[in-house]
Amino acid sequence: MIYLVRHGEAAAVWGDHPDPGLSELGQKQAAAAADALMALGATSAISSPMLRCRETALPFEQRMGLVATVVPEISEIDTPEGIDERATWLRTLMAGDWQGGSHSFVDWRRAMLDFVSGLPDQTVVFSHFVAINALVGMIEADPRVVVFRPGHCSVTQLTRAKGPLSVAEYGSESATRVL
Repeated sequence: MIYLVRHGEAAAVWGDHPDPGLSELGQKQAAAAADALMALGATSAISSPMLRCRETALPFEQRMGLVATVVPEISEIDTPEGIDERATWLRTLMAGDWQGGSHSFVDWRRAMLDFVSGLPDQTVVFSHFVAINALVGMIEADPRVVVFRPGHCSVTQLTRAKGPLSVAEYGSESATRVL
């Protein structure tokens, strides 16, 4: 298994802060996720460089006595140049599909899937809403940007029992809006 974990609740939204850490609730969510990951048998971790992902990984790191490897390959989707209002751009993107997207997003999604496919079993990937959706969309050949709505600290399980990665189980879904 490979475990995709969406970061915990952030202390600020994108329009207010470019790289927020976790809220108090987000810290509690991260602790609960660490317990769940240990019960699932996770043994190693990688994290997006974004602070909310790093802070989400921390309880797992502490319980396991390890440090997650920080990698840009699983980070937040980049905002294209010339976009002043990220939240509006992201809302529009999330309402659509990848087929009309720019070439850089094709490359981003493919590079992320190639990277995650090469990870050893029992690795936890602390990442983001859009990145997790991009991965499962590629795996399941679903062109939608939002395939499902992973809640904060939800755990999506990928397996490679029959060769390439497949989705074994989607994480819990969010009842709240993302932006």
